[in-house]
Amino acid sequence: MRALVLTDHGPLLDTDYPTPRPQAGEALIRVRLAGVCATDLHLAAGYKGGYRGVLGHEFVGEVTAAPDAPQWVGRRVVGELNIGCGRCALCGRGLGKHCRQRQSLGIIGRDGAFADYLTLPITNLHSVPDALPDEQAVFVEPLAAALQILEQVHLSPASRVFVLGDGRLGQLVAQALATTGCDLAVIGRNPQKLQLLNKAGVTTTHLSTPALLDRLAAMPADVVVEVTGSPAGFAQARRLVRPQGVLVLKSTFAGALPDFDASSLVVDEVTVLGSRCGPFAPALRLLEAGRVQVTPLIQARFPLDDAVTALRHAGRKGVLKVLIRP
Repeated sequence: MRALVLTDHGPLLDTDYPTPRPQAGEALIRVRLAGVCATDLHLAAGYKGGYRGVLGHEFVGEVTAAPDAPQWVGRRVVGELNIGCGRCALCGRGLGKHCRQRQSLGIIGRDGAFADYLTLPITNLHSVPDALPDEQAVFVEPLAAALQILEQVHLSPASRVFVLGDGRLGQLVAQALATTGCDLAVIGRNPQKLQLLNKAGVTTTHLSTPALLDRLAAMPADVVVEVTGSPAGFAQARRLVRPQGVLVLKSTFAGALPDFDASSLVVDEVTVLGSRCGPFAPALRLLEAGRVQVTPLIQARFPLDDAVTALRHAGRKGVLKVLIRP
């Protein structure tokens, strides 16, 4: 099969990569469509200590084989990317996505979705409603990651919330949080991306000058979601959250935070929350109901044969979602 493989020499398209075989409890899935995520770009830059293998974890596909669950064959599916060992204390407490021996599709120890086929455990799969097109279903995984914030933080119409970052995930986070009716504003640097959010009914602020950040910090928010994808975003988000507020970190990137000041978090009693993968079922429901608009985020489509070019295009400044179709 064909696969976009991250090697010591960078991403390369292998046209004779071994087709995976489903193990016990797994399904073989023909990939119909996959999305490029910022994590894929950071992996290519060295995130996660040098992952080597097939990239990609956002996908919609069709089950072609499932030896232990033949009723899944022919179903269109999306899949959760984390696979715990099932034996450790964390897995026993329902924390398999944090298992220290876990695999993560296209990220840790398991080949991903930028290929003709992939395998996942049946327990990781979710059926896609017939009415939901592939180009919307491919957003289920990142939308679920956005919805994870609502699993961790209670928001009400009285909550003042800033989303710092207007990129791929920031767009989905903003729309997900807007469903709560909270007092929401997205702070970003790209006028075109902010305009997309305005069309979706989300209030935005163009961070055009440092002085504007000063003015925003003078009226800090109860909750700030940092989703810039940049190490510099943490310091900006820290300035925007009030004492005893909540700072939600969504960015993952290669490297460390510069000038990290832990003492200010202690003095202001700020709660810092890491937030990663989230629930697929509500993401599917929101997309099926049309309550989150994802089609405007698609800016380019490439065949799998041009996957290296697709990855390069996705890394260009200002580009939102790039899709790869085997």
